[in-house]
Amino acid sequence: MVDLDAVGPQDVLKITVFDEPALSGSFRVDADGGFQYPMLGRVTAAGLTTRDVEALIRARLEDGYIRRAQVAVDIEQSRTRNVFIVGEVRTPGKYPLTDQMTLIEALAAAGATTPSAGTEALILRPREGGTSAPLRPEDADRANVTRVSLADMQMGLLSQNVTLSEGDTIFVPKAERFFVTGQVRNPGAFAFERGITVLQAISLAGGLSEKGSSRRLKVVRTVDGKRTEQKVDLADTVEAGA
Repeated sequence: MVDLDAVGPQDVLKITVFDEPALSGSFRVDADGGFQYPMLGRVTAAGLTTRDVEALIRARLEDGYIRRAQVAVDIEQSRTRNVFIVGEVRTPGKYPLTDQMTLIEALAAAGATTPSAGTEALILRPREGGTSAPLRPEDADRANVTRVSLADMQMGLLSQNVTLSEGDTIFVPKAERFFVTGQVRNPGAFAFERGITVLQAISLAGGLSEKGSSRRLKVVRTVDGKRTEQKVDLADTVEAGA
């Protein structure tokens, strides 16, 4: 997982070396990921956590300058542009936003989706400035929400490959499920995909068994909190949870 305290270019670090005021202060990380530090010269910090930077400075100070140096490093100002990738991806977290970064590139940075991921992703773009934490679907009133079909994107429809903006949250939900039971060859639960028909659902279950009939198809749904049975045709669409 990407550390939420990772240092990036243009961040301002507050470095405190106890009992050493000349070595304490605020230092801006340059575009190349480094900053100039007293006595030590150039220190590379981008991509490290604040704890990593502490350990690096401590080790270099103790190498001939100060015995048992006590160092504390915090991010005083964060200038790094980020996006958040959460949900069913292998390494969720906060990632630096590169120029013209697309959804495909972001998902690749997060190690791709997990086997339990659904076929859609939500991109939540905050309406008012940036955000220091990822948004969730329940935050939709504070964001512009774009639904993207991961299935279409995997088939090469690059119109789904959205270009990201600073502060975007990519949320990949778990796949919803539907169940096929009765006279089919392989009854069980299957990943729901928007628009899937009864015929396609039966095909996923291996087709009708010898005793099965397409004339007696029914779907069980919960409507207003009550379970109901409805007759369906092969061309009707399936709903998640049915």
